Amino acid sequence: MTAARPAPAGAAARSPERLRVLLVEDDEGDAYLVRELLNEADTAFDLQVATTLGQARDLMAGIHCVLLDLGLPDAEGIDGLRKLLAVAGHAAVCVLTGRSDEHLGVAAVAEGAQDYLVKGQVDGVLLSRALRYAVERKRADENTRRLREAELRQAESARLERGLLPQPLMDTTEVTVHTFYRSGRALGLLGGDFFDVVQVGDDRLHVIVGDVCGHSVDEAALGVELRVAWRALVLAGVPDGQILGALEQVLMSERRAREIFATVASVVLDLPGNRATVRLAGHPAPLLLRGGRAEPVAAARGIVLGVQPAPTPATELDLSGDDWSLLMYTDGLIDGRTGTGDDRLEVPGLCALLDEPDARKVPLPALPPWLVGRAERANGGPLADDVAMLLLSRGGGR
Repeated sequence: MTAARPAPAGAAARSPERLRVLLVEDDEGDAYLVRELLNEADTAFDLQVATTLGQARDLMAGIHCVLLDLGLPDAEGIDGLRKLLAVAGHAAVCVLTGRSDEHLGVAAVAEGAQDYLVKGQVDGVLLSRALRYAVERKRADENTRRLREAELRQAESARLERGLLPQPLMDTTEVTVHTFYRSGRALGLLGGDFFDVVQVGDDRLHVIVGDVCGHSVDEAALGVELRVAWRALVLAGVPDGQILGALEQVLMSERRAREIFATVASVVLDLPGNRATVRLAGHPAPLLLRGGRAEPVAAARGIVLGVQPAPTPATELDLSGDDWSLLMYTDGLIDGRTGTGDDRLEVPGLCALLDEPDARKVPLPALPPWLVGRAERANGGPLADDVAMLLLSRGGGR
């Protein structure tokens, strides 16, 4: 005697889904026939019946598909279909009517019904198949709508983020500014890092690079607020020594948690004097490229903004010579690994990259992305943090 073969694994999981169907029909005889047709097809359905549209509204919870008659006591024709669609939610809607009217069927589908069925022209198998197809079409339509909405939101966010990246506000030709920005947030264009350049009068250029801790949309928004506040403070003529203190007040009032802080490097360039005033609030020092060498500016370093308000010390920097560059950056550039161990690129590693013969061949506008490429090669993959860079150059730049 041959043993019976066991059912394939997962067969139960492939069985048809049991659908909950709501029939909106005021004729008891027609309701009875629909129930008999579904029983005849021997399919997995739970059928409920409502005799009015008002009653149907109360039974919509958990319903997969609605079969709607177009001649109800409280709803008639296409107007009744519109009223049902307004409350159907995720349920598919099929019109089941005695009216064999092709134009009415086209109008019903155009309004949003998944199908138009005529009483007396469907058997149990056809009705069962129509209901399942209607449910799947409704789900496919909703998935398409959600995908489209997500694409529109992403496109809108991308346009907004691009608009929030600043354009340097300067007209001097004595120095050039090259910028670089890349968010460490997946699919994001804007992170917590920020930068800006503002010229005041003919002789002073204000530059800032900052980093708000964290990578979420909240930190990105806070970074934008700090950049806009800094630009407003500079243009309002607030004394240089008070700007970072005022910026810290903005940070502390706008941050979502007390643990949020920011690091900042600011430079005020005296164009005629070829000098700069550097202030560091917990931020890496800018690199000075001059005479074929790259080295960090020996500037005093204050504490980060948002922890314990305190004045940020100022360091005067002599930029003698006609060929130099100041590279300002966020720590996302130097926090990547340099091998299989725990060693990081850090400032000495960044200086070493800039001192390579290949680096001297890279045009200044391409130098920031070149540095990111080299840092990623050493890291063995993309850098995890946001990266913002400003390259401020005079003459040949190095």
